[in-house]
Amino acid sequence: MDTQNGRRPSGSRCVALVGPYLSGKTTLLEAILFRTGAIARQGRVSDKSSVGDAAPEARAHGMSIELNAATTSYLGDSYTFLDCPGSVEFAQDQRAALAGADVAIVVCEADDKKAPALQLILKQLDEINLPRILFINKVDKSDSSPRNVLEWLQPASSKPLILRQLPIMKGSIVTGFVDLALERAFVYQEHLESKLIDMPADMAELEKSQRFAMLERLADHDDELMEQLLSDMEPPRDRIFGDLASELADGFITPVLFGSAEHGTGIERLLKALRHEAPGIAETAKRLGLKANGTTVQVLKTFHTAHGGKLSLSRVLSGEVADGAVLHGADGQDSRVAGVFTLMGSAPSKVQKAVAGDTVALGRLEAAHTGETLSTTRGNTPQLVTVETAPGVYGFAISVADRKDEVKLTSAIAKLCEEDPSLSLEHNHDTHEMVLWGQGEMHLRVALEKLQVKFGVHANAKPRRIAYKETIRKPVQIRGRHKKQSGGHGQYGDVVVEIAPLPRGSGFQFTDTITGGVVPKQYIPAVEQGVREWMGHGPLGFPVVDFGVNLSDGSYHDVDSSEMAFKTAARIAMTEGMPQCSPVLLEPIVQVEIHVPSDATSRVNQIVTGHRGQLLGYDGRDGWPGWDTVKAHMPESEMASLIIELRSATSGVGTFTFTLDHMAELTGRAAEQVVAGRKAEAA
Repeated sequence: MDTQNGRRPSGSRCVALVGPYLSGKTTLLEAILFRTGAIARQGRVSDKSSVGDAAPEARAHGMSIELNAATTSYLGDSYTFLDCPGSVEFAQDQRAALAGADVAIVVCEADDKKAPALQLILKQLDEINLPRILFINKVDKSDSSPRNVLEWLQPASSKPLILRQLPIMKGSIVTGFVDLALERAFVYQEHLESKLIDMPADMAELEKSQRFAMLERLADHDDELMEQLLSDMEPPRDRIFGDLASELADGFITPVLFGSAEHGTGIERLLKALRHEAPGIAETAKRLGLKANGTTVQVLKTFHTAHGGKLSLSRVLSGEVADGAVLHGADGQDSRVAGVFTLMGSAPSKVQKAVAGDTVALGRLEAAHTGETLSTTRGNTPQLVTVETAPGVYGFAISVADRKDEVKLTSAIAKLCEEDPSLSLEHNHDTHEMVLWGQGEMHLRVALEKLQVKFGVHANAKPRRIAYKETIRKPVQIRGRHKKQSGGHGQYGDVVVEIAPLPRGSGFQFTDTITGGVVPKQYIPAVEQGVREWMGHGPLGFPVVDFGVNLSDGSYHDVDSSEMAFKTAARIAMTEGMPQCSPVLLEPIVQVEIHVPSDATSRVNQIVTGHRGQLLGYDGRDGWPGWDTVKAHMPESEMASLIIELRSATSGVGTFTFTLDHMAELTGRAAEQVVAGRKAEAA
């Protein structure tokens, strides 16, 4: 970025608003839109009048449940702001949106309890090296000074936090600020630009010391500035702003501003920082490694609208896009653009075309998906970023009352999953259920509401079944005979089978030791088929595993024997023999890795053991100062409420991954309850 010569980045900017839940991002967006003249009055989230959070589900719950975009202009420059949900349950939208942003405004409060949530967000920014500005919101409600706040914020940030302002206090109320780069003082005017005043006499000394501290940090990456400071020379103001811009773009620093979005204070200073210091599309394309000629766009979010069809919110990284343009994706599939729109929350406005830097919604790119890089170059488009999808941690079985609506349900869920890839639908073959997976209870509740309101599908949800199985403890030899005479050809099949347990994880094995043709070879496969058909529903009501069956003897009839007769004989043998083999229930055990702030580790250990879990150990989370990873084995049946309890114990930031590890015997009262529950279902 050529900041030393005073040239600002050209082209439209894309700014992501990120921050912990309830930090005030949507209110900040509203304040920015009002200050820039995009809206006539500043709405409020509480009275459901904001541009963002316009979806019925967001209004109903009073929270952001998906990405909101709004395009406005400030002093002749165009900006698109992406308001990202703060709840960890809806964080997938943020992951994809950050891929195309020039800079992130990290909105936070002077609340040390939210430091872990802030660290989660800053870690995401670090992973893609996205420049960020920290905006401390709600200073009108804080008892802590920004300098004190920085002391507990800094450990959450891998980048040095550079205080850009000092608060002017009147008693315990922040009435204005001193800009450390400009060396000027301002007082707030609610919903108006701050008013320039003389530097308060009692702040002159503090201003000088804090300004020098800011310059020292900038000089870490500017040798000439360091020499000027060592020589007690006053550096030119242009150099200071140049360093602020270049070191922000290079990821060396995180400037810190403050204000109150609700009262519209600190907004003008924030906008000016974006105008003069934030990188533009050229720097972003370089950071992403864009080398292609022609047009390249990055898909940030997918929307399915009631009347306009599919919209792909996209950042144009190079070239231009107009109606009718053909864009090619990662696998070479092409889509034709059917309309180019800017967004103001949920309201689209059609434009003729979009050029490099613009963030627009492109109509009906049916083959494109969120996180994908598209281009006008025919063939497989190289992908600039990889947007990781959070695995599901909470699921429930989903169904419709009328089976004829199942196709409609799966189609609607497919659209939901396209809008939010952290939702997924599993067809569980063991339990014969469709399971909708998501990031938490609220996440899935909102998904159900969208199914009904947006797609007209009323879905029933219930706790998902656990894929219990059963096995046997002792062997038995049993005869199964099927003989029936009903005129003409009868039915005759006679088998002797040996049923025996196998080591855990062996599955099922079928053998035969028939001699002398007592069971003809052509009927032996039918015996195995009969056993396999039976083993799906054992004496306890569950699929049977880890056992073997050997066909050792039997007899046949020249006329009445058939494959069906021997299959039936095998089922009879299994039905009579398996209850004699000491059947026992098996429950799935998963290995779980839980990631939590270190101060919550002891509570999490108690949660695990309270759910029949076996702790395997814990250690510091690699690359995450102040976090631990707890490893454990837990029964899958105990996992349903784990994410709810975990979030409660960690101020909403704990999460986990899990994989099936093994099957273990379940006995006693717990097993009796499971078996009784299955019998009740079958009744």
